[in-house]
Amino acid sequence: MIRVRFAPSPTGYLHIGGARTFIFNWLYARHNGGVMILRIDDTDVERNTEASLRSIQDGLEWLELGWDEFYRQSERLELHRKAAWAIFEKGLAYRDFTPLSNQDENASVAGETTPGGWLFNPGMRELDRAESDRRAARGEPFVLRFKVPRESRQQVTVSDEVYGTVSKSTGDLEDFALLRSNGLPTYHMASCADDADLKITHILRGQEHLANTFKHVLIFEALGVPAPITAHLPLLIAPDKSKLSKRVHGPVVSVTTYRDAGFLPHAFVNFVSLLGWSPKNDREKLSLDELVSLFTLEGVNRSNAMINFTDQDPFDPKAVWLNAEHLRALPVEEFARRVVPFAQQAGFAGASEEKFRVLAPLIQERMRLLRDVATVADFFFVEPRSYPAEDLVPQKGDRAMAVRALRKAKEVLGSVPFDRGSIETALRAAAGQLELKTGQLFQPIRVAVCGKKNAPPLFETLEALGRETVFRRLDFALEMLQ
Repeated sequence: MIRVRFAPSPTGYLHIGGARTFIFNWLYARHNGGVMILRIDDTDVERNTEASLRSIQDGLEWLELGWDEFYRQSERLELHRKAAWAIFEKGLAYRDFTPLSNQDENASVAGETTPGGWLFNPGMRELDRAESDRRAARGEPFVLRFKVPRESRQQVTVSDEVYGTVSKSTGDLEDFALLRSNGLPTYHMASCADDADLKITHILRGQEHLANTFKHVLIFEALGVPAPITAHLPLLIAPDKSKLSKRVHGPVVSVTTYRDAGFLPHAFVNFVSLLGWSPKNDREKLSLDELVSLFTLEGVNRSNAMINFTDQDPFDPKAVWLNAEHLRALPVEEFARRVVPFAQQAGFAGASEEKFRVLAPLIQERMRLLRDVATVADFFFVEPRSYPAEDLVPQKGDRAMAVRALRKAKEVLGSVPFDRGSIETALRAAAGQLELKTGQLFQPIRVAVCGKKNAPPLFETLEALGRETVFRRLDFALEMLQ
């Protein structure tokens, strides 16, 4: 059975690139009837925070995809240590007692080559095992390092599902650390030990992790288990072609920015799925079931995926378009359920699912994001008072015409049933009686009841507002004109 994992480090909010990695893993697992694992890689105790962990989990839960198994690396440290010492007992690792400053140790532990081109420490690497045991027994601190083959330059080869066959010489790999001097596992050791123990079959992650894979292949070989199949995903880049990053681009890359703006979870998943992957049918608006059915690693591209945004607008136009398409397709009940929190956030008293089930036919088609309810539906909850009187004046008309139109509207609407059909019949007849074009009658009414020229269909809006509210607003407009 295919088993995949998403393994974020809780050092900040959920990056859109991290969300894409989770989504690709989830789609791959569901497409193949496999298992989706969420594993929190929290062994970097100095940088991890519970607030970041909560933020990441909140972002993932908002996607409404879920996962099958959950683990925290910090609860599995004994497993990591046991795996590291098993490698040591095979003679494939050594204790390095070299005194290190904190900065040097952190660099070495992170698997980075030091500025001097450090690869290994011959004195420590060739230290007699008995001497190594004696020094350790005396309590002398050490870093446990992997013994990268030096006798002959071997090629560590990775057959990646996206980038193909890639290789690196062992002569270019340093003796990277497995355990820090405090006994805690490094990222490389913890990740591989967990992947082996959890029987991960495929690793889908960002392209920036490809360089780590060569070290991980060596660890898996040392543990005597097959390395998972890898598929490294293309980078996400900004319009200037720089790598999308939290430090440079800020909230633009945060999943919560999309959530708080009123993106639908499945619309966001649809958009992110198209960043570096192409379905065979070339369609863009896809349901979750369609994404699961179509997703394969063969569709993942090597080229970087760009997210278009500006300083004025943090959202890619395609993301907004997709959200609008998904929003319009929502059943009325679901639309009402999802829009109410944004209406309440806008301060609309009386905002309820029942109310928005009535309003949905009037506003759903006019919204791109759920937060648009604040401007699209405001007049259903707040009396319009700030529009200029000139907006009440119809085209090729004057204030006197607007006054006649509003007075006639009050007259005819006071004597008919207040439903859409009766309202339309009465107002169209009134236009003829006044010898006005229908637009010259309808515009003053629309502005009076909505506070704007561009609003939902007039007759349905009047019905939804009710006779009392409509008359109160017509009276206010007449006072402005007079």
